[in-house]
Amino acid sequence: MNVILIDDEPLARSIVREYLQAYPSINIVAECNDGFEGLKAINQYAPDLIFLDIQMPKITGFEMLELIEEPPAVIFTTAFDEYAIKAFESNAVDYLLKPFSRERFDKAIQKYLQQQKPVAPPKTEAVLESAGQSPIQQNRVVVKDGSKIKIIPVLQIQYLEAADDYVKIFTGEGIFLKKKTMGYFEESLQLFQFVRVHRSYIVNTQLITRIDAYEKDSHLLLLSTGAKIPVSKSGYTKLKEVLGI
Repeated sequence: MNVILIDDEPLARSIVREYLQAYPSINIVAECNDGFEGLKAINQYAPDLIFLDIQMPKITGFEMLELIEEPPAVIFTTAFDEYAIKAFESNAVDYLLKPFSRERFDKAIQKYLQQQKPVAPPKTEAVLESAGQSPIQQNRVVVKDGSKIKIIPVLQIQYLEAADDYVKIFTGEGIFLKKKTMGYFEESLQLFQFVRVHRSYIVNTQLITRIDAYEKDSHLLLLSTGAKIPVSKSGYTKLKEVLGI
């Protein structure tokens, strides 16, 4: 059984490493300092289980999980108990609150070993969407751009468009895909004056230059970027409330 330790604290990794010595069938194939390293190691080794911290430099543990197509089972190890309920809702194997004892660690391992088929947390979209409401993740969107990871500040987003199971994110640097729902972005971006003006579109209201009538009960937005966005009847009502017109 192969595992990976992903934590920016060397001491925390050393404790997990020490506790795992009691389990000769479990093999540590990699130790990672951050989510970037963790993502690379997971793709390389395809581990059965990862021990994952949540608050790390560069990208959070939740953001890293969002970027994995077929994630392994996860035991979260973190000092932030505010994320506990989100971790359990995500069907994580367990959640270890630092500092944790050997007894508590053993419980988590036994829980994992008793599961015939551990459930991978990122498959539960609702939990990662809930986790995305943390202050750090509210200010940015993390996406995969080919083999690279790109962090997009929210204020650089021009508009979003639904694309099957993904959402297209339009920025000045290009178009990026994120496997999230439009409902997620509608909720998380409303603090930044983004409005869902159509079933398939969410716009940055700071970029609106004109609103034109268009066919029956619908309108057309013109953004300063030159983009034209359709507005539904209900979307127009929301837009007027936000713009105060």
